[in-house]
Amino acid sequence: MSSYQGMYAPSEDEEKAMSEINTTPLVDVMLVLLIVFMITIPVITHTIPVELPKVRNEATKTAPENINISVNKDGQIYWNQSLIPDTAALLERLKGAAVLKPQPEVHVRADQATRYEYVGRVILTAQRAGIQKVGFITEPGANSR
Repeated sequence: MSSYQGMYAPSEDEEKAMSEINTTPLVDVMLVLLIVFMITIPVITHTIPVELPKVRNEATKTAPENINISVNKDGQIYWNQSLIPDTAALLERLKGAAVLKPQPEVHVRADQATRYEYVGRVILTAQRAGIQKVGFITEPGANSR
């Protein structure tokens, strides 16, 4: 063998598989991350000092059942499923519902062929009875998504 080969030839110790892990780069990275987090955390948690409102735990109030009034194309008025003979009887029933606390909502369902006059009478009667919330129930159209 030449002296050149002997100088760069691996020794028996170097030929053994290296079974130890060099943790120095891992420790270096962890220290850098620790320093970065120590600098950025106070910036993230810094907020404007405000006094937040205090809450009390109150019992939940149960809402009354909504009133469903249906008007067919002939102008007949239905309270849920029962027929109301005229607007005077409707006014009396709505006055009874208007004094409930909390006041129920009135949902009006009208046939598509119903004249607006019949629906207007129901709305006027609800207003005269003192009902605060009146809504209309409709079917969603084909284009509404």
